Amino acid sequence: MRNLLNFLAKYNNLIIFLILEGISFYLLTTGNTYHNTQIVKGVRGLTRGIDERISNTRNYFHLRDINQALAYENSSLKNNIYLLRNKENLQFIPVSDTNYKQQYQFTSAEVVNNSVTRQKNFFTLNKGSRQGMAIDMAVSSGAGIAGVIVSCSRNYSIAMSLLNLDFKVSARLKSNGYFGSLSWDGKEYKYAVLSEIPQHVTFGIGDTVETTGYSAIFPEGIVIGTVNGFEKSGGDFYKIKVLLQTDFKKLHFVSVIGNIKKKEQLELEKQFQ
Repeated sequence: MRNLLNFLAKYNNLIIFLILEGISFYLLTTGNTYHNTQIVKGVRGLTRGIDERISNTRNYFHLRDINQALAYENSSLKNNIYLLRNKENLQFIPVSDTNYKQQYQFTSAEVVNNSVTRQKNFFTLNKGSRQGMAIDMAVSSGAGIAGVIVSCSRNYSIAMSLLNLDFKVSARLKSNGYFGSLSWDGKEYKYAVLSEIPQHVTFGIGDTVETTGYSAIFPEGIVIGTVNGFEKSGGDFYKIKVLLQTDFKKLHFVSVIGNIKKKEQLELEKQFQ
């Protein structure tokens, strides 16, 4: 009690001033329509600004959930696109009851570990055999190809990155259709090398390089990157430097692509090897 009295005695002038200011403010707002309107507008503007900042902060902390939802939605849309794109010609009688010949299935996954500085790089996904992952499934970053699954546990998968000296994929120049083999030379993480393109082929800087679909792993037409430079190598072929579409230092949410008809195709091709 004594402390309270001491506080009031010490700050009595300030307390009286604040009380009088409050009374003056109340009389001003209630007795004058113009001032009342301006003060209400000011309070509303301040409240709206605070609400916006709170909302922006809340949305920022939910970006992870939003990105994951978008990844799932993206996989679903890709499934639907392949269904619509590959609708059977109704001049033929389908073997099954469906009118569609879907070849690829898509699902999303999250990269939980990754490397880009080694000669043989791999990355880890947060899904495994229990979620439908399997060896030799393709992995796409959304912007371009990322790698191929080489091992699975129940809840995790390991994918060989495109940035791996053992990685090779059939790729073509979109402008003219000529294809070759694309691999990484172990140097810069932003670039790969497309070889086996004949020197009589015409192309230019900036031309798109994409998958051919010949490997039974990657679907046809997935972007790999763009031509950044080229030189003549031994024989009659070009050595083409490809600027990769996928930024492997930002690899986070990916699409995993499964070829439903891969087993049938490989068993048939094995008869002639």
